[in-house]
Amino acid sequence: MALLTRIRGPRDLDRLTMPQLAALAQEIRGFLVEEVSKTGGHLGPNLGVVELTIALHRVFDSPRDRILFDTGHQSYVHKLLTGRQDFSRLKMKGGLSGYPSRAESEHDVIENSHASTVLGYADGLAKANKIQGHRDRPVVAVIGDGALTGGMAWEALNNIADCKDLPVVIVVNDNERSYSPTIGGLANHLATLRTTQNYERFLTWGKEALQRTPVVGQPLFDTLHGAKKGLKDFIAPQGMFEDLGLKYIGPIDGHDLQALESALTKARGFGGPVIVHCITEKGRGYHAAEQNDEDRFHAVGVIHPETGLPIKSAGKDWTSVFGEEMVALGRERKDIVAITAAMLHPVGLAPFAKAFPDRIFDVGIAEQHAAVSAAGLATNGLHPVVAVYATFLNRAFDQVLMDVALHKLGVTFVLDRAGVTGTDGASHNGMWDMSILQVVPGLRLAAPRDADQVRAQLREAVEVGDAPTVVRYSKGTVGPAVPSLGRIGGMDVLRGRLSSDSSAGSDGDKRADVLIVSVGAMATVCLEAAELLAAQGITSTVVDPRWVKPVDAALPGLAAEHRMVVTVEDNGRTGGVGAAIAQALRDADVDLPLRDFGIPQEFLDHAKREEILAEIGLTAPDIARKVTEAVARLDRVTVEA
Repeated sequence: MALLTRIRGPRDLDRLTMPQLAALAQEIRGFLVEEVSKTGGHLGPNLGVVELTIALHRVFDSPRDRILFDTGHQSYVHKLLTGRQDFSRLKMKGGLSGYPSRAESEHDVIENSHASTVLGYADGLAKANKIQGHRDRPVVAVIGDGALTGGMAWEALNNIADCKDLPVVIVVNDNERSYSPTIGGLANHLATLRTTQNYERFLTWGKEALQRTPVVGQPLFDTLHGAKKGLKDFIAPQGMFEDLGLKYIGPIDGHDLQALESALTKARGFGGPVIVHCITEKGRGYHAAEQNDEDRFHAVGVIHPETGLPIKSAGKDWTSVFGEEMVALGRERKDIVAITAAMLHPVGLAPFAKAFPDRIFDVGIAEQHAAVSAAGLATNGLHPVVAVYATFLNRAFDQVLMDVALHKLGVTFVLDRAGVTGTDGASHNGMWDMSILQVVPGLRLAAPRDADQVRAQLREAVEVGDAPTVVRYSKGTVGPAVPSLGRIGGMDVLRGRLSSDSSAGSDGDKRADVLIVSVGAMATVCLEAAELLAAQGITSTVVDPRWVKPVDAALPGLAAEHRMVVTVEDNGRTGGVGAAIAQALRDADVDLPLRDFGIPQEFLDHAKREEILAEIGLTAPDIARKVTEAVARLDRVTVEA
């Protein structure tokens, strides 16, 4: 790492020769494989942008010139070149973020890790520079071809192109993939553009051949060269960009440093909006990634650096349980179709796609379109299952509300990575869904506690044909089944009595002390808290409502048989399940103290899930301690009365 250790900032690159830069690129790839294999992270995307990132920092003067990365998962090389070379705790508590982070460096301008937003930022930043008189400060937006499938990107392009003197350099990192191979019309267009190199080779041959032809050769070549744009549009219609008013440069070999620097230098000097189209190879230089057709090691856990194989074999995860049940449902019902937003493998729909290739639709990074397309499918008699990460459903809220719920359509939304996800940081915690969806009329929301309930509640969800349904579950390995003692209404009783006559509380009170309402994956935490309360002489009933919206009609009556109610959810406290239950109790005139445990409405730093749960007080000892204090206060009030 002789060269890499000498790089403390982008300007250190200026002193290196081209051969040294090529050697640096190799060092960086070796560093990434060695370090990311220890911690996990986005390996493939970063291996593909090594030369591109070096060229960007050679041509542009960060942070004076703003360099922005769409989604930011390809920013590891950028971190290395801006002085952050300790990757020992990447994505861990106290270590580097897996995305750009303003807290880490002045070179990180935005922290977005939801795709297709960078061009909007670039538009605003460039316009601000113009108003403030900074006309010599270009804004550089690096966007993957997958992110260009998002509608927001094209809204921004339309506005950027309208300002002919806006110095925005749009670098399209075209690796034919977002997570998996990029799908859609734009992907086909970019694939066509890649073939323009054939034209360049033809033009080079023509120049040599014609200029050797006496008398007519040179005039013919000049005519041919003058028709270049027309010929290029015939062979590769990059006119789509130029018709918007965007200067197009490319395609450029994204691993050729000299070609990259030349193209970026031209773009920098243009003074208006320019697209630089770079062809890169995801996972480049790492054989295990290059041979992985699924996603070229887009994101990996801890792996063996030589083989690329996982160090530890994890148990069955929530995602695969969903994926298996979808295949079973697909065999039973021909009306079941599936939609994904560029995440076929991450959300577990690859087996369904293999079994039913005509009933799966990958719409690209376009969650809004996914929801409306699902509405259309449902209107014509099918039952769509839309699978996305919980954090990304935020982007489709209006469509869930106005296009699905308003029309009373049977669409099931499956939310993977719900609740605290941890290492991907603030943008990826799925802590908003159970709050924002509370306001959608008619919507029904399920929170399974284990694998058996994922299967059961998914089946219940797709039986609903007159309203949207949502099934949300956690990230990672699914634990053992949590058995039910029986049901009250639609709620599973996990601990305690099934009726008010089965036991008595303290001091002759026929009520148990605490009703604990456990939501989804918090079941084991709630049962452990109940054990700790029992050790303090505090009686409790633990129920899993299964469907948390609407609130089960039997819950207020059950609550009235207790002295207080406690809700525990892996979701933001504001407007969440606890708030909905409190409202239901008020509406039923059940006047009881309620304590809601959940995620504070804060952007949480990256760390392991269990570390974050401990920090925010969502552990069994924390809950038991606070409930014990609350019961003690109730006892004092009773004695004083």
